[in-house]
Amino acid sequence: MSKKYKWFKSVVLLLVLLLPITAFAQPYTDSVYRHEIKSVEFYNTAKQASFPLITLNSSETVTLGFDNLLGGTLNYHYTIEHCDAEWNSSNISTAEYLKNYNDDRILNYSYSIATVQKYTHYELKLPNENIAPKIPGNYILKVYEDSDPAKLVLTRKLYVVSPKINISAEIVPSSDNSTRQTNQKVNFTLDYGALRVQNPNRDVRALVMQNNRSETGIMNNQPTYIRSTQLIYSDISINDFPAGNEFRHFDTRTLKLNSQNILHIYRDTANTVMMLTDPDRNKTNYTLEYDLNGSYYIINQDGSDPRIDADYAHMIFSFATKRPANSGNVYIIGRFNDYKLDEHSKMTFDESGNKYFNSLLLKQGVYDYSYVWVDRAGKPDLNALEGNYFETENDYQVLVYYRPSGARWEELVGYRVLNSLKK
Repeated sequence: MSKKYKWFKSVVLLLVLLLPITAFAQPYTDSVYRHEIKSVEFYNTAKQASFPLITLNSSETVTLGFDNLLGGTLNYHYTIEHCDAEWNSSNISTAEYLKNYNDDRILNYSYSIATVQKYTHYELKLPNENIAPKIPGNYILKVYEDSDPAKLVLTRKLYVVSPKINISAEIVPSSDNSTRQTNQKVNFTLDYGALRVQNPNRDVRALVMQNNRSETGIMNNQPTYIRSTQLIYSDISINDFPAGNEFRHFDTRTLKLNSQNILHIYRDTANTVMMLTDPDRNKTNYTLEYDLNGSYYIINQDGSDPRIDADYAHMIFSFATKRPANSGNVYIIGRFNDYKLDEHSKMTFDESGNKYFNSLLLKQGVYDYSYVWVDRAGKPDLNALEGNYFETENDYQVLVYYRPSGARWEELVGYRVLNSLKK
């Protein structure tokens, strides 16, 4: 090896070592990192399963709840970190975005009562006297063990808004004739009023999400056109979402009798619930069904406090489709598993029954779920097994972010939710 090459290699290595760690960091997601952690709920305290958004310096709070199936008591700490609109760390000092302390311990926990599956339930409300955001924006909530951030347990996305921009929005049919029967389009206008916006193409951007799913959201970096203090987003090619289909659902509020979509309940040393076989729903016509837009509620009809007296059950799902098993895989997803396409949500094909199966350990409640087809190349098709119909009822969230020239972080300055069936 020549001296010149050795010198070049040393310089490259030095440059890599000098790069900030965040250059290699991935955007934050809603994730659970321990198999024993189940039933994570995170919502605005005013309503269970609601969008986890609060207004800065208001009395609003969010609630985090989760179970540890190992039981006992563990030392969990938490903190929140400010992020940009795409969930990358803002890389600013905690003193700039946190009041009081940098982290705190979760002290509110309870042991399960009269359940087959023993667990410890942990709960936290934010903001509180120890941890509170100082500025608006996206925040990632981190829970970790033994006061060690490297022992990450779970992460959750928190939205803190300081309303400074007016948002008007509507849902209209797709502008493309080829997708008019399957898609829903969101048009919206932002009025920034007296807000100091020097360059609308750089200072303001807006994210549109369907049913709270940021991973399928569409970021709008530039308006279609500008009229005085109004930024108008209405180009025919933007914010055009496949409407999908209503979510499937099941109800295990009681384990004493069968409810919709449940074939049989076995109660012994463990609870097992056999579901009816789900059919492929990619058919010609839309069928109205009421759903939770992918969400779930922890509820125990036979108890008084589902946080600690709702039991767990092994839910056995089966799915039938005519798609050849050697051309792809089937996954089952919903907010209950953060829509993750992983080894836990992957269905197993049974050749003898010509069906796909999966077993998930879930707490009593009401759940929405759907099936996703992933081809051999690893490309997911969210509508291949469920169908895609413009009549589907969906919620859409519009979040507006503001970062003026010279600012070191991005603020959340507007929020609007609209429904495809409510004008």
